[in-house]
Amino acid sequence: MLVHELITRGRAEDIAIVDNGRRITYAEAAQSIKKFRNHMYALGIRQGDRVALFSRNSAEFIYTYLAAASLGAICVPINFQLSHRETAFILRDAGIKHILTYTPLELDEHEVDVTQYNIETFADIDSDIDAPELPADFDDNTPCAIIYTSGTTGNPKGAVLSHKNLVRNVEQIDIMKCQRENKVLCVLPMYHCFGWTCCVLYTLYCGAEIYVLRAFKHRETVDLIREEGITDLYAVPSIYRLITTLGTVEDLKTVRLAMCSGTTLPLKVAKEFETKFGIKLSEGYGLSEASPIVTLTVPGEEREGSIGKAIPDEVLEVVDAHGNILPAGEVGELLVGGDNVMVGYWKNPSATAETIDAQGRLHTGDIVRIDADGYVYIVNRVKDMIISMGENIYPREVEEIIYRFDGIKDAAVVGVEDSLRGQAGACFYVMQDGAVMDIRELKKFLQKNLALYKIPREFHEVKELPRTSTGKISKRKILEEFLSIKD
Repeated sequence: MLVHELITRGRAEDIAIVDNGRRITYAEAAQSIKKFRNHMYALGIRQGDRVALFSRNSAEFIYTYLAAASLGAICVPINFQLSHRETAFILRDAGIKHILTYTPLELDEHEVDVTQYNIETFADIDSDIDAPELPADFDDNTPCAIIYTSGTTGNPKGAVLSHKNLVRNVEQIDIMKCQRENKVLCVLPMYHCFGWTCCVLYTLYCGAEIYVLRAFKHRETVDLIREEGITDLYAVPSIYRLITTLGTVEDLKTVRLAMCSGTTLPLKVAKEFETKFGIKLSEGYGLSEASPIVTLTVPGEEREGSIGKAIPDEVLEVVDAHGNILPAGEVGELLVGGDNVMVGYWKNPSATAETIDAQGRLHTGDIVRIDADGYVYIVNRVKDMIISMGENIYPREVEEIIYRFDGIKDAAVVGVEDSLRGQAGACFYVMQDGAVMDIRELKKFLQKNLALYKIPREFHEVKELPRTSTGKISKRKILEEFLSIKD
């Protein structure tokens, strides 16, 4: 099965998407996808072409993605929180000529040759051309999407996912037992793999209903859950924390599944949610390079502190620093093998070789242990990454922008606890001799060059940054000193 064929899984007369008051049947959704497809073909979009998608959650987001896939084109969903500079890099790197967007993008100063189309009116244009079907020998190993993940060395890398990667991951997560009559909330951003695979593709695979929210607003979200009788929730810890604070038992009485992923689930959040609603949070784990789901906790089989077990036909191994496979209970890096592991990074063979080894195993960079029953526990992360509201922030990328600000001599960004976001960035910096910092100007500079969620929550000027014996900035020491002062 190919990704765009998932729309055929539902009964024609059943509701597929509920979006901003619109109730769209599977037949109507298929017809809209066909309109998008024909218009794309009329614009010259062909197999292998990359089509960018810059939009908040909407039915049109789904139409765009599936229409591009049905032409054999490659969809490139872009985080709408990115700055124009960050967006322009992705457009250049992927060689994109066409972008569907919910808001006009000012890209002139970034040397990007791309034509923009209003995603909300794209289907209103009738095309006389009926796009041909894909060739009979079209292979499901063909790329379907490129998901750009923030790079540890500055620029993001594009994880190339094939039709097989995505469809196989959908089949693997069917252990969550979504049925045709279920109502699935899609409040996670569709550009994010977790939201797209679990809330959209898996729901279509089951012939169930997708309830779209453009963004998370706590009152609106709780009201929708209650009024529509939502049964399946997929969200990050910060969303569950707010639902626990504002929701009532009556609001969530129809919920059968509450899945949490995107960042580590604090035990306190899980317990407070269960105590209030009588629903256990099922934790999962994944990464874009795995389409993204790697482990899940089946409802009723939760184990405290665990991110669940490997999904069906997924091979997990824990290895030491020399690549030796470790026995159960030992701590090491998690390696993943399966049909959901990406093809590789877009036009980046060196990065691909560093991440996928000769055996086809994906090196996650996460330190875990797996107990004798197969339950996985995250111990630490190799990558110097901050996860805020489910979004990955790589300090190196933020630091490179900070270093471009006049007067900065040294800078380091570390992750600190945040009661709402889970984690947030804290910037520690040293000024050049005689230079004076204007924090307001620095923040304005960062806002121009970075997505808002990447901007550090707080800034601290210091005389010098601690370093290791080899001269590298020691972020561990920075964090220790910071926490000692706060205490």
